[in-house]
Amino acid sequence: MAETPSHGRASLGIEVSSSMLNAVCVDAGGTIAKTWRKDYDTAAEAIGQIAGFVAELKSEAGAIESIGVAVPGLISRDTRRVAFSAHIPAHSEIDLAKGVHEATGLPTVIENDANAAAYGEFLLGAGRESRNLFYATLGAGVGGALILDGAIWRGKAGFAGEFGYVAINSEGMRLEDVASSANIVRRTRSRMLQDSTSSLSSLEASEIGIADIVAAAETEDDLAQMMLGRTGEYVGTAVASVINLLNIETIVLGGELMEAGHHVLDPVISRARELSFGPSFAVTRIVAGTLGRNAAAAGVALIAASN
Repeated sequence: MAETPSHGRASLGIEVSSSMLNAVCVDAGGTIAKTWRKDYDTAAEAIGQIAGFVAELKSEAGAIESIGVAVPGLISRDTRRVAFSAHIPAHSEIDLAKGVHEATGLPTVIENDANAAAYGEFLLGAGRESRNLFYATLGAGVGGALILDGAIWRGKAGFAGEFGYVAINSEGMRLEDVASSANIVRRTRSRMLQDSTSSLSSLEASEIGIADIVAAAETEDDLAQMMLGRTGEYVGTAVASVINLLNIETIVLGGELMEAGHHVLDPVISRARELSFGPSFAVTRIVAGTLGRNAAAAGVALIAASN
């Protein structure tokens, strides 16, 4: 069972996405005290935007002693820099942690967003009753992270957990090819050409986003529910591989897609049950995350506080 550490100091965690900075202050007792959001421009200078956000928050956040920055992309275990980022390529050209540290004067760490979210759910969210956990984030991209014996498992180079690259059929189709937000929207728009009965048909196809599909599913729209259900089955196929390989204790699903709740979670569990080794599935708990959009920011704040 995870125990939330108390370090006697507050920390600020900032998740950087392709459009938003999401910040969380974790207090000295290891709990979420405050949250903030601000637009982020990937075309503008990154360090200045992040450091400027920190400066804005200082009066509200109180005595912050460290900063954690969670980003999408691969973080080199040796350099602690972004080695590759499909969503924000410019991050691989700079030393984010060093730059933010120099601009703010505060110790700064950088972490992959899925690793950070996993750590947040492990200590503060749906994984609190666990010692070993697999986390999957389902949103603009598909990522994964492992917590083994209470610690993030990064792999040899720091690139462990690339859940979106798991092949889900014999042709080599990857999970991210069908389960990322953009690909769910793409598949839904294509299906609408064959089905004009959906409430989504009242929208311009080019304007439909994942939030529209989730909202339609909540109104019992058959097409939206089918597309989310099929996505859940794809995710469940990949989850079964995790269960079979690791005999993992808890699997937590987070990210934007999980706002669809049972429309995704139920088919994930059903498909994973079908494809998993029975005894392993029987002892695995598959649940939705409870921290929502704050998971990565809270997790990286806790990581920064522990350094």
